[in-house]
Amino acid sequence: MSDGVPAWAYERVSVRPFDPRWADRARVERARLIELLAPWLVDGVEHVGSTAVPGLAAKPIIDLMASVNDLDVVVVDAARRFTVDGWCFVPPELDGRPWRRFFVKPDETGQHRIAHLHLVTSGHPRWGEQIAFRDALRRDGTLADDYEQLKRRLADRHEDDREAYTNAKAGFIVKALGLAPD
Repeated sequence: MSDGVPAWAYERVSVRPFDPRWADRARVERARLIELLAPWLVDGVEHVGSTAVPGLAAKPIIDLMASVNDLDVVVVDAARRFTVDGWCFVPPELDGRPWRRFFVKPDETGQHRIAHLHLVTSGHPRWGEQIAFRDALRRDGTLADDYEQLKRRLADRHEDDREAYTNAKAGFIVKALGLAPD
């Protein structure tokens, strides 16, 4: 592990059985983020990702997405608020996703992630795609089962590489959203 790199950055991919407490944790984090981001919020804060789908196995990390007008203004102006609340900023050059600003909230030990915040510019297509995929999984049990099986296989294959795990799910998500080219 490199000096200055937090332990949670090296956390292994681990898919766990559904936990009904995820929804409660998401509600608490969401309410807090609405307070923290109040001056900048446009379309609100959404619980997205697998923990937002009842019955679906997931990495035990609550994914939240917030819509704002200017990502970089929020990062600068809300930096102290985020730090006090336990959020760690992941710089865009490390995150590798220019369409968002990313924050991680580790547990009290600093070893494990408990939440992710994806700040997205209002109107960006990713906002609707994330919500559409979550909602498709909620509506379609077969799709959710297929996704869970894929996630378990990929977690076994890429347990030490979170980026490879995430990237390997992309084709399934694109297909589920009907965004795959003909």
